[in-house]
Amino acid sequence: MSTIVDEAIKALNEKMDGNGFDGSAKFDIEGEGSFVIDGDGARASDDDADVTLSADADTFREIFDGELDPTAAFMGGRLTIDGDMGTAMKLAQVLS
Repeated sequence: MSTIVDEAIKALNEKMDGNGFDGSAKFDIEGEGSFVIDGDGARASDDDADVTLSADADTFREIFDGELDPTAAFMGGRLTIDGDMGTAMKLAQVLS
């Protein structure tokens, strides 16, 4: 697992502050690996999820740092979403 994935998992678990996520989402970071966020929090995993978000490491870093709005990343073609869009929309609350 890459440092980028480790950092993202740590940051998401801190943002959620012990609360899980209603649904499941997989983040696929190109060339780095993937992780899942669900009712148990964030963890390294390549399991299937309700929605999969794919992007390069720079895009995810900007989203997690609050520099890039996930919707803007999607509309600009920097983030691809495969699966349940409703679950993807719930992620905006977790990521902000």
